[in-house]
Formats: sequence, C-alpha cells, structure tokens
Amino acid sequence: MKKITLCALLSLFAFSNYAAAGPVTSGFNNLGTVAVCDDCYTPEVTLGFNANYFGNTFDTTYVSNNGYVTFGSGQGTYTPTGLTANYLGAPIIAPFFSDVDTRAAAGGTVTYGNGTYAGQNAFGVTWNQVGYFASRDDKLNTFQLILVDRNATGAGNFDIYFNYDQVQWETGEADSGVGGLGGISASVGFANGSGAAGTYNQLAGSLVNGALLDGGIHSLAAGSNNGVTGQYLFQVRNGVITAVPEPETYAMLVAGLGLVGAMSRRRQRSKAAV
Repeated sequence: MKKITLCALLSLFAFSNYAAAGPVTSGFNNLGTVAVCDDCYTPEVTLGFNANYFGNTFDTTYVSNNGYVTFGSGQGTYTPTGLTANYLGAPIIAPFFSDVDTRAAAGGTVTYGNGTYAGQNAFGVTWNQVGYFASRDDKLNTFQLILVDRNATGAGNFDIYFNYDQVQWETGEADSGVGGLGGISASVGFANGSGAAGTYNQLAGSLVNGALLDGGIHSLAAGSNNGVTGQYLFQVRNGVITAVPEPETYAMLVAGLGLVGAMSRRRQRSKAAV
C-alpha cells in the first residue's frame, strides 16, 4: 500500500472544507461571510483593483447569495431571466445564477475576500456546499468566482475564473423546481444590464433542465475552456470579454429565451412567511 506523505496530508487538510476534488481553492474569505439567508446581498465591498467592465470602471462590487456579483448596486434577484438581452439588472458576473438558500442546517456558506491567484492580486467569492430555496440541503453546490487584476496589461483589464467542484441542483422551488431540478434552471455568464448587442454572454446549457448538472450534457464541473477540468477562464480587455469558450463546445445561447423571460416575469412569490 502506498504511503501518504506529509505534503499529501496537508493538501487534504487545506481543502477539507470542500466536498469534491476540483479547482475551487481555499481562501478569499478575509472580507466576510454572507449572512445565512435567502435572496440577500452584501454591502459594497472592495475588489482591491480597478475593473473596466463593458466601458465602466469599478473598484467595488456586491456579492449576492444567489450565485453572482453585481456592480454599482446590490441585487437579490433569484429567477434567472437569461444573461442576454432579457437581462436588465445591474452589471453582473454570474458563475451560477439561481435561487441559493443557505438557511437549512447544512445549507452551506458564501464567503468573499481578497488574495492572490495566478500570481496576481485577486478578489474571490466561494459558494461552498450551498442549498436551494426553500431551505433545502438534500442537494448541494460548490462553485467559485475569482476576479484577477491584469492592470499591468492595460488600465482596468482583468480576468474572470469560474471554478466548479460540484453542481447537484439547478432550480429553487419558487421557479417550479422539484427537489432542486427542472423549472427555470440556472444561467451562467455575464451582462452589463443594458440589453444592447455585445454586452452579454451566456454559456451553453444555461436555462436548460439538467444540462449544467454533474453528469449533464454541459456539466460545469466536468467541462472547461482552458484545459483545467471544472474551470472556465475569460479575459476582459479594454472593457470587452475577449476570451470565451469555443463555439463548438460552449456556444453562447442568444436565441429562444424570450419565452423563458416572459415566464419568469409572470412568476411572483412572497418569502416573508418562509
């Protein structure tokens, strides 16, 4: 039997907070933890560098419990309308836009902070073993967003990393999901909220039942656009996202979403009693 080295033991300890092996890294928790909640978001927090996002420069962001960060204002929206022209909210970067709910006993945590990544200053958010609405923890997701300072290549330039270890659910119960599945499924991507052409990108499998889940046809944890399983890298240069997944494997969904947007706008709910 092979011996377990001290280095291996230390590595296991460092990642013991994460349920599955994958690219999600420890750290990025020095600025805080989002309160146990449903549909909440943080006060304004610092990135630690300037980020030019579709022509507007930001040095702060807001972390939403629901799988994304926004710029300029906070947002608790839980129904993914699609990160295309249908999305008219605050500028958003969304590794997994869906109805996260951490109120269950094993509902997980959302932590955020500054650090280094790929040898550069960075800001990261980790959704670690998070459940879904309403207070469900029978299925859990672990994913991460890391924004990396690339100002050395040009003012406001930065990189975006989406990291995924585990994706077991896709939908909250308020969006017609049953057991975290079906209904209006999660969306993944970017948008500046104007609806204008060229200001949004959405990954294939978004809003498609089962597609992004572990074992799905566009499994986030099994796929990649940079050779690292479960990781997706996007470069933002001069305010424009210049590196996106190859179209033959991760084409952007820009058609056929009007119906989904109309459905989600008709859905109303009150969580006050939950």
